[in-house]
Amino acid sequence: MSHIGQWNVRLQFFEDDDGTTKAHVVLNTGTSALTGLGTAHRNPADTNVPEIGDELAAGRAMHDLAQQLLKAAERDIQGMTAPRPGIPQSAIG
Repeated sequence: MSHIGQWNVRLQFFEDDDGTTKAHVVLNTGTSALTGLGTAHRNPADTNVPEIGDELAAGRAMHDLAQQLLKAAERDIQGMTAPRPGIPQSAIG
């Protein structure tokens, strides 16, 4: 039987008066939630193009979230392959 699931992602961002855009992405799996954060800083001498700050901050927040997901998967994999108490390692593998 196939495994089917659905995770919900919510991304919010806003720009401060100083030209800093902050992004906040939340992944809700139904049993847990992870949060990614990202920022982008506009040089005061640059033209104000909010879409660029949004793209950079959102991309960085999603990258942060992706790194957290990969680390969680690595921990889960290690937990699956860890020796069980009372069972010799030679018997596992």
